[in-house]
Order: sequence, then C-alpha cells, then structure tokens
Amino acid sequence: MLPSREILHSAAVVVLLGLFLSCGSAHDSDEFFVFVSANLQVPYWKTAGAGFSKAAAQMKVRSDFTGPQNYDPKAERDALDQAVQKKATGILLAVTDPALLKDSIDKAVAAGIPVITMDSDAPASKRLFFIGTNNYQAGFTGGQRLAQELKGKGNVVVFTMPDQSNLQDRLRGYKDALAPTPGIKITRVVDIQGDPRIAFDTATQIVGKERDKVDGFVCLEAQSGKEIAGVLNSYHVAGKVVIAMDTDQETLDWIQKDVIAATIAQKPYTMAFVGMQMLDNLYHHKPPSLDTDWSKDSFAPIPSFVDTGSALIDKSNVDAFLQAKQSVTGGQK
Repeated sequence: MLPSREILHSAAVVVLLGLFLSCGSAHDSDEFFVFVSANLQVPYWKTAGAGFSKAAAQMKVRSDFTGPQNYDPKAERDALDQAVQKKATGILLAVTDPALLKDSIDKAVAAGIPVITMDSDAPASKRLFFIGTNNYQAGFTGGQRLAQELKGKGNVVVFTMPDQSNLQDRLRGYKDALAPTPGIKITRVVDIQGDPRIAFDTATQIVGKERDKVDGFVCLEAQSGKEIAGVLNSYHVAGKVVIAMDTDQETLDWIQKDVIAATIAQKPYTMAFVGMQMLDNLYHHKPPSLDTDWSKDSFAPIPSFVDTGSALIDKSNVDAFLQAKQSVTGGQK
C-alpha cells in the first residue's frame, strides 16, 4: 500500500494532468503522432504501445508506434529521423542511448516538432519533458527488499544496460538503499546489451562455476529476471534471491512459484497514454518556445517530470495484481 505522502503526490499529479489536458480543442486530420521505441517485441513495450494507441483512438487522431523489434539504438535513431521526415505533429520517444539520440531529438525540436521522452530520459537534449518512473525510488525500493531477503549479508550480481539513464538511476537507488548494510556487496555488473540470452548465459555460468559465491541477482530491466529464474529452476538451485523488474507474465509466474522474490511494477500503459494526451495538448496549445529549458522557470506552461509511479509486487499481492490486470486487458498477456 502506498504511504499517505505518495498518495497525496499521486493525487496532485492527477489534478495537474486534468488541468493540463482539459483545455484541448477539436482534433483535425493534420494531427499525426508517433511513438518511437526499440525492442518492440518485449511485452513491456507492447503494453506501452497499447496505451498510446488507445489515447489516439479516443481522440480520433492518426498515430504510429514504430522502431526496431530488437534492442538497436541506431535503428531507433533512424525511426526517429523518419518520423521527423514524415512531419509528425509530436513524438513520444523511449530513449535507448541518450548520447546517440540527442542530435536527432534536437533536430526534431528545431523543426517545430515537440518531443517528450518516456521510461528513459535524454536530459541533455532539447526534449520538452520526461514521463515515467522515479527510477531512483524504484531502485531504492528494490534495494530495501534485497537487504531484507539477504538478511544484511551476501554477494550480488546486477544485470543492466549501463548506457541508459533510467537504469543508472535504478542502480544508484539500489546502492543507496544497501549503504546501511555493508555486508551486502555488488560484486559484478553485467551489461546484457538488450539481449536476454546474455542474462541466460551469465546465470548459467554462475550456477556452474560460482554458485557458492553469489547470493542474489538484481535485474534492472525487464528481460533478465525470468531468464535467471529459469536457470535456477532448471538446475534446482534454491536459496538465491532474485529481484526483478516489470511485470510480464513469466516474471509473475516465477513469483508465484517462489523463484523470484519480488519485482518492481512500472506503468508503461499510463506513460504512453498520458504522453499521447500531452502531445495533443501541445499541438493545440503550443508553448511560447519549444527551445527553452522550462525546468528552470517557476511559471513554466509544462512540467519537467511526470511521475507515473511504481509498486513492489511479491507473493503477497501478485494474485491481486493479475486480477486487476485482467480486468483492464481482458486477459491479454
């Protein structure tokens, strides 16, 4: 259950979004919004795409969800450039490599196309603002649960993609949460490069050669947790702590089977749904400039960060989460 402070914060965000979105005017045939991401085959991004499409359908505007099916930042950059060439009305961008995408983001904004980032940010670019999880807090929550599960002592391997700013923030949150328990040490950080096979192979290697040297596995992205759980289950390895990220069906299944201790649930559907609405509002009510750092303006017409929230899912609430998910998606995985 959310603490009262977080409930109040969430309620305030809802009120602000209502005010921000309530002043939209009629839509027209010129509106064409594009959501650019990578790894589109991953359930997380399918959920986000559904949120974007749902919001566009409600407003009866044209939209496109595009990008590479695998983790390919260069291909994502190409998809972003193509959206600019097609004169998109607005672009929602899930950032893979902020340094690689920066110039393309800036060119889009220079062309008069507002760009909002979601899930992972590119703060050095001219994007207008970021919608997503407070990733530091998500990592801190995971770190607290890890310390509890390990009872203050153990060696941990982290699986991540270190170039992504959101995953950097999550790791920072973990490290700060673990600081009061020096008996827990992060002994290795694995870059999975967007490829779950790397997580599978690394976990297999650890189980085969380093089983007694590793007590916990931390997954800062959605793909590693289920791979590691599968390896532990196949080799009948018990007593290891796995903290996962996100809520695809396999991850939740492993929680029900007591192989994954917990996962951090984000809200990709909400991120993309709200992102689409905000892009539409920017089209109808353009700020005085797209090329302004509004984060430093106390009277800015747009936010600098919209926190869509996160929650910890474990054996105690996974069934309730699945029931809620089914009521929204009709049972789709």
